[in-house]
Amino acid sequence: MEKIIIDNQLEAEILKVFKTQRANTQNLANTNSTERKAKLQKILNWTLSHEVEIGQALYADFKKNPAETNLGEIFGVVGEIKHLIKHLNSWMKPQSVPTPLTMIGTSAHVRFEPKGVCLVISPWNYPFNLSIKPLVQAIAAGNTVILKPSEMTSHTSSLLKKMLTELFEANEVAVFEGDATVSQLLLNQPFNHIFFTGSPNVGKIVMSEAAKNLSSVTLELGGKSPCIIDETANIKKSAEKIAWGKFINNGQTCIAPDYALVHKSVENEFITEVNRAIKVMYGDNPKASNDYCRIVNNRHFNRLNGLLQEAISKGANISGGGETDGLENYVAPTLLTKVNDSMRIMNEEIFGPILPIVSYSTNEEAITYIKNREKPLAIYINSRKESNIKYFMDNSSAGGTVINDCVIHYGHTEIPFGGINNSGIGKSGGIWGFTEFSNQRAVLRQKFGTFKMIYP
Repeated sequence: MEKIIIDNQLEAEILKVFKTQRANTQNLANTNSTERKAKLQKILNWTLSHEVEIGQALYADFKKNPAETNLGEIFGVVGEIKHLIKHLNSWMKPQSVPTPLTMIGTSAHVRFEPKGVCLVISPWNYPFNLSIKPLVQAIAAGNTVILKPSEMTSHTSSLLKKMLTELFEANEVAVFEGDATVSQLLLNQPFNHIFFTGSPNVGKIVMSEAAKNLSSVTLELGGKSPCIIDETANIKKSAEKIAWGKFINNGQTCIAPDYALVHKSVENEFITEVNRAIKVMYGDNPKASNDYCRIVNNRHFNRLNGLLQEAISKGANISGGGETDGLENYVAPTLLTKVNDSMRIMNEEIFGPILPIVSYSTNEEAITYIKNREKPLAIYINSRKESNIKYFMDNSSAGGTVINDCVIHYGHTEIPFGGINNSGIGKSGGIWGFTEFSNQRAVLRQKFGTFKMIYP
């Protein structure tokens, strides 16, 4: 009975905040760029003045080290806010369009207006970055926002609530902490836009709930992002970049390489170089390294350990790493060879520090392997042969592609970030995030035109 009372109280509080935000949408819609930039500047100042607290919260949640916190959590947020502030004046201006011959005598433009009340449901893997970046994009577009951070990183979640409560009134930005029950109560509300970051399975639930109110959605999901290493690639450099992209944040990155497709002629060299890169980054014993964080909780550790042990039982070989410790939620940087499609690890997004290696003989074979799976969030192509790069690009589809590097496209403010189909819907980042949270309203003004001829 007590739980029902608490849930009813929470539901009432959510409804109250939602209504106060909805009542405030017109006020925010009429704010100018100076007012919106001032709000963004407040968030930027708070972030820069609380870097130590942010780092402490992330370390308490899953031992994320200072270097990874600065690079993966703070640097991206700071860069995004500065980019928004720099360009917001021009983005908010109505966009004039040419007048076609049949519309002579009229003028038209596209007006960017806020969608209204927005919900941001953020994940646990980069809990500060992936909460604040969509939030500032929504604010830049003139919306109100309710943020639901992940309960799995409770220290960071609490810090986010403290931060945003200090900076904003609840009728503009509010935070609700809690588990999936809270998410469901929020999804019951008729939001104007929902921005969700997480797994494809949960993304389908969010989209289904959004459909009940015809809320527009941005779904930043994931999947099995392949990394191609062809016979012409610089193996040493490719291995270093792939090892960094795969094992940073303990492999808990949506755009981390999920598996490596390696030309059979360079497979052994690639394995040697990745193991060497791991040693350079984390030493002989990654478990003792201050630079190697942990799996977020025991449930996810058990999931990863289960994937690993099942693969081994079906014939996979450990070609590097393989050590696990459930007491510390530790999984070593691990390379797996001799994998096959009967293994769960080749059918589920890994989201951890295990890199299966699949060898191929022809470009066609590599592309067929990729296309037998859902369209990924990213594809990484490592090659020095332009015809190979062109073939891989022309015959695949992905949310994003990086050539001869890994994961760094997320930090580029001038290109869109997002998936396609199972790996996501919609785009974010920079102007793409601004337009995602905006209604692009067509406006046509009649002066005297040819259309007058058609009226009776």
